[in-house]
Amino acid sequence: MQADDARYLKRKYKGGSLDVHPTEKALVVQYEVEATILGETGDPMLGERKECQKIIRLKSLNSNTDIASLARKVVEECRLISPSRLPEVEQLLFYLQNRKKSAEKKEKKQIKPRDLTPFEGIELDEEANINSIDDYVELLYEDIPEKIRGATLILHLARNPDNLEELLQNETALGALARVLREDWKQSVDLATTIIYVFFCFSSFSQFHGLITHYKIGALCMSIIEHELKRYDLWQDELQKKKKADILSNLKKEYEKALKKYHGLLTKQEQLLRVALYLLLNLSEDTRTELKMRNKNIVHLLVKTLDRDSEELLVLVVSFLKKLSIFLENKNDMGLDPLNIGKLVTLIRIECSKVQSGAVLLILLSATLNMQSVSVHSWLVCVCVSGDEAQRQIAMCILYHISMDDRFKSMFAYTDCIPQVMKMLFDCVEERIDAELISFCINLAANKRNAQIMCEGHGLKMLMKRALKLKDPLMMKMIRNISQHDGPSKNLFIDYVGDLAAQIGLKEEEEFVIECLGTLSNLTIPDLDWELVLKEYNLVPYLKDHLKPGSAEDDLILEVVIMIGTVSMDDSCAVMLAKSGIIPALIELLNAQQEDDEFVCQIVYVFYQMVFHQATRDVIIKETQAPAYLIDLMHDKNAEIRKVCDNTLDIIAEYDVEWGKKIQSEKFRWHNSQWLEMVENRQMDEAEPFMYGDDGEPFLQNGDILERPDLFYSADGIIPADGAISPEFFTDFQNGDLLGPQGFPSSSLTDGYGQMGVTPARPATAYGFRPDEQFYYGYTASR
Repeated sequence: MQADDARYLKRKYKGGSLDVHPTEKALVVQYEVEATILGETGDPMLGERKECQKIIRLKSLNSNTDIASLARKVVEECRLISPSRLPEVEQLLFYLQNRKKSAEKKEKKQIKPRDLTPFEGIELDEEANINSIDDYVELLYEDIPEKIRGATLILHLARNPDNLEELLQNETALGALARVLREDWKQSVDLATTIIYVFFCFSSFSQFHGLITHYKIGALCMSIIEHELKRYDLWQDELQKKKKADILSNLKKEYEKALKKYHGLLTKQEQLLRVALYLLLNLSEDTRTELKMRNKNIVHLLVKTLDRDSEELLVLVVSFLKKLSIFLENKNDMGLDPLNIGKLVTLIRIECSKVQSGAVLLILLSATLNMQSVSVHSWLVCVCVSGDEAQRQIAMCILYHISMDDRFKSMFAYTDCIPQVMKMLFDCVEERIDAELISFCINLAANKRNAQIMCEGHGLKMLMKRALKLKDPLMMKMIRNISQHDGPSKNLFIDYVGDLAAQIGLKEEEEFVIECLGTLSNLTIPDLDWELVLKEYNLVPYLKDHLKPGSAEDDLILEVVIMIGTVSMDDSCAVMLAKSGIIPALIELLNAQQEDDEFVCQIVYVFYQMVFHQATRDVIIKETQAPAYLIDLMHDKNAEIRKVCDNTLDIIAEYDVEWGKKIQSEKFRWHNSQWLEMVENRQMDEAEPFMYGDDGEPFLQNGDILERPDLFYSADGIIPADGAISPEFFTDFQNGDLLGPQGFPSSSLTDGYGQMGVTPARPATAYGFRPDEQFYYGYTASR
C-alpha cells in the first residue's frame, strides 16, 4: 500500500464484558477497537483489531448512594455500555457497594492490632468538665471508690491536650493526685493506674517533664513497678502450690477458681505496668533522667518483664530496652544470660512484627557483648536459622557475630546449625549468596570440626561444583578455609587439585584466582605430585611472571609466593623452580617489598624450604646473595621473620663453612654488641690508683671489673689482649655432642635430607593469624 493512497481512518468500537474491579471502587469494561484505513474510493485498504479495557472509577459510591441513579449516570456517560445493560450495571454496583463495606470491616480488623491507643481509660457515666475540676479534687479526699471516680474524671480532662495548660496551673489538683498516689497506690491498682495515666498525659510533652520531676512521679513509678513484679512472683508461687494440691486431692475447682482470679489480677497489673513504663520511657528522653533510672536498676526490671504474654506490654518493654541499649553501660546491665535470651527467642515466635523485630535486634546487640551465653544455647541458633524469612537476615547477623570469636566456633558443631546452613547454601538460586550467610559460613569453616561436618556426604563436592561454576570468590574463600585443616578433610582435595590449578592459568577474576591459589597452597599432602601439577597446567611461567613487582595486586603476588613455598617442599619442584630463575625473582621482590612484613616472612619461608634440597641450596648459597639478606633480617622486629631466618641460617651454616663463620660471627656480635662496644671503645685510665686485697691480688678501687678489660684475658693466648675477640673461642666450651663444628645443630638431629626432624609449619602472618583463617564482614568482593 502506498502512503499517498491512504485518505481516511475509520474506527469502530464494539462493547464486551462488564465486571467489577477486584480491589477498587470501579467497573471494568472490556471492548474491542477495529481500525480500518480507507482509500480514495472508500474501500478498506488495511484493518486491525485490538482488545482494550476501560476502568470507570466510582469515588462517590458509599453505603448511602442511590444505586439506580448512579447506574443511569454511568450508562449515559460511557458510550461503551449499551442502555439495554442498565439492570446489569445496577446489579454490579449493588454488589460493589456491599462488598466494599465488608472488606473495610475486615481490613480494619487486620490493621488494628487490638488497641492503637496506649491505655484504656475507665468508662464513666458522666462527661468531665474543666470547670468542675475543684469538685473532682474534693473526691480525692474521700474513700477509695470516690478517689477512683475523681481521678478518672481528671484523667478524661487530661487526655485532651487542650486542657493540660489549665491543669498545669491548678497546683492543688496535681498535688492532691501526687499525694494520693504516694499514700494509696498499694490499696487499689485501679487508682494507681488512673493517677499515673494522668501524669503520663503530661509526660507526652517534653515541656511538662519538669512538673513530673517536681512531684517525683518517676521514682514512685519505679517503686511501684518493682513491687508489682514481686507480687507477680508470689502469685506464680501460690498458683503452683494450689495446682499441686489439687492434683494430689483430684479436685480442680480450687485451682480453676484461683486461676480465674489470677488472670483478672494479671490484666490489671499489666495495665498498671504499661502506663508506668510508658511514662518512664517518655521521661528517658533526658539522658540525665535515664541515668537516674539506670541507677535504680530499670534495666533489670525491664528484662524481668520479658516473660509476660501481653503483646502491648512486650512492645513497650522491648522498645524501652532498645532505647537503653544505645549506651554500653545499659547493655552491660541487661546481662542477657541464657534464661533471658530464651525469653527473647520466645518473643520472636509471637505474631507481632514490632515484638519480633525488637527481640531479634536485642539478641543481635547482645551477641556483640555476651556471645558466650548465646552460643552455649544451641537451640537459639537453630531457631535463628529456621526462623521466619523476614527475620532471617538479622538472625544471620547474630550467628555471624558469634562466629567471629574463635572460642565459640566449635559449639556450632554440636547443633543442627551446619547442616541447615549448608542446605541454605545449596538451595540458593541466586548467583551470589547473601553476604551474611556466606560470611557466617566462611567463619565456621575456620574451625576443624565444623569443616569436617561441611565435607560430610557430598558437601565438598557440591561446594566445589558451585564455586567453580559461578566463579564465586566468597564460596572459594570458604573452601580455602576448609582446606587449611589437617586430617581427612584435606585429603579430599586431591580430587580437585586439577580443577583448582586450571583456574590459575585462565583470565579469571583476580579475587577468585587468589582464593584458588590460597586453597592449593594449603594442600601440604605427601601423596600429591606437585611436579606433575606444575607441568600439566604450565604453572611455572605464571608463578614467575607474577613475582615481578607491580605485575598484579599485592594480594595476588603474596599468594603466588605462598604457593611457591608449598610446592618447594617437593625436591623435584624446587629444582624446577630454581632452573626457571625464580630465586633471583624472589630476591628482587624482597628488595621491592622489604617494608612489608607479610612479603618478607613468606619469601624467607620459600628460602627455608629450598635450602633443604641440594640443588636449590647450592644455587641459594653460591649464586645469590640470599644468605646476606637473611643475615640482615636475623634481627628484624617481627618475631616470625626472626624465627624463620634463624632456622634457615642454621641449615646454611651447617652445609657451608664460610657462611657458617659469617653467621656465627654476626650472631655473636649482635648478642654481645653492648659489651663489645664498651670493651673496644673504653680507654684505659693508666693513672688510676690500685688497691690490693689481703691476698695481694689487685682490683679496681671502685670495684668495677669492667674498668680493666685486660683482666678478662689469660696469659695462654687463647684470647688476644688487643680486644679482637673471635667467637670461635666460645665454641670450644660448647657441648660437642649436641653441636656441630660451627656451634649449630649437628646432622645427628636431622633427617636424611638434612632437614630438621620437625619442620615448622607455614609461618603465621605479621598480624598474628594466617590469611585463610578468619573472615570479616567488611570483605568486599564484586558481586
